[in-house]
Amino acid sequence: MYTLRQNRWMALLIGVLLVCFSAICLLLQNELAEKLQHKTNMGLNRFGSVNLSVSETAAKTEHIQSASSKTHFQMPLRLQNVNNFKLWKSKTKVAFVGQLPSIPPKAETVLARGQLHANTKPKAVQVEASHRQKQNLQLTPPKTLFFSRTKLLSPSEQAQATWQYNVTAEDVLLLQKIVMAEAEGEPYQGKIAVANVVLNRLRSANFPNTIKKVIYQKHQFSPVANGRFDRVKPNKDCIRAVNEALNGKKAVTDDTYFFLSLKLAQDLTIHHTRTYEKRIGNHTFYK
Repeated sequence: MYTLRQNRWMALLIGVLLVCFSAICLLLQNELAEKLQHKTNMGLNRFGSVNLSVSETAAKTEHIQSASSKTHFQMPLRLQNVNNFKLWKSKTKVAFVGQLPSIPPKAETVLARGQLHANTKPKAVQVEASHRQKQNLQLTPPKTLFFSRTKLLSPSEQAQATWQYNVTAEDVLLLQKIVMAEAEGEPYQGKIAVANVVLNRLRSANFPNTIKKVIYQKHQFSPVANGRFDRVKPNKDCIRAVNEALNGKKAVTDDTYFFLSLKLAQDLTIHHTRTYEKRIGNHTFYK
């Protein structure tokens, strides 16, 4: 103390040195903090998938500093950098995980089954298409009928035809109505047989040459004479039976031209003069 009192300039010099040393320490600390922050920002910019920019970091730092100022507490710079790094790490993890499609085990099994089904689908579709084509052939009336001299031909046998008949919508409706009027309560084969008789007459030279004229020929079909023919509405079975008969399905032979109900018929001339073919339900068919 005596030396200091005697040499005041030494005390001033020591004070100046202490102040300079403190200032240098503060500058070094700030420089190290800036370098650490700069490295953190560079690391964030290196990963393109992380949507965290320097501006967002600054904004978050500003928000933290404002919150700290409200509570009169200033967060150290190192703690801020640690928080930014944790935030970057959590966002990076979410970003990378979000890019990967998550497929549960059950979904993978279903997907594998779907691929297997897709590989086998064309064959099944072909079989189903051919089956539907056959059904449509039976359930859709043809536009043209093909006849030989002795029988009605199916559409696949048209090469053997000696003449053909163009079927109109009116012809189809008249056939459906006569089948409904004559064979409403008869078995399905009996309905087809009635349609066969009309088509057999159409082919024969002994009867008219159109379906309408065959049905309306006098003294041939009793429902036409008593008015039932005009009142009936064909049901599904009659429509299907007519369509199948037009496509070549036969319940009686091609030379069958007559039928009657022995219980209801008043005139049995056909029964006594014609050749018996078969009986279906209440109807007996003759050649």
